[in-house]
Amino acid sequence: MRGANAGNPESTIRVSAVVLRDDRGGVLTVRKRNTNRFMLPGGKPEAGESSTAAAIREVAEELAVELDVARLTLLGVFTAEAANEPGRMVEATVYTHPWVAVRGAAAEIEELRWQPVRQCPYPGDLAPLLVDHVLPAMSGR
Repeated sequence: MRGANAGNPESTIRVSAVVLRDDRGGVLTVRKRNTNRFMLPGGKPEAGESSTAAAIREVAEELAVELDVARLTLLGVFTAEAANEPGRMVEATVYTHPWVAVRGAAAEIEELRWQPVRQCPYPGDLAPLLVDHVLPAMSGR
């Protein structure tokens, strides 16, 4: 169900996010402190920052890993209900990156979880962006 402000451009949150997969094809999801939904690592670009630079910076902050900008591949730009901000939408520029070793959570990340792409039904604690767009897009890869 869309919030009352869903069509309002000011209610749209723009983010960059990255799909990282393990050797079994699972997608890494993160849960931020004081939230209950799992989402992709990533976040909001800073003023003047490109979407790729934001993706690299956010993953470095949240997972303490360095990604190679040359290895980012655009999966797509998707719009969905914001996971943790009722009545708002998120517009996410989503990239894939080859597997990198992730040792643990950093910054505001409370929990990491590898999500199988083809799990049915998906857990109820996944962000709408994952369920509606990213996981279906990844199921053929």
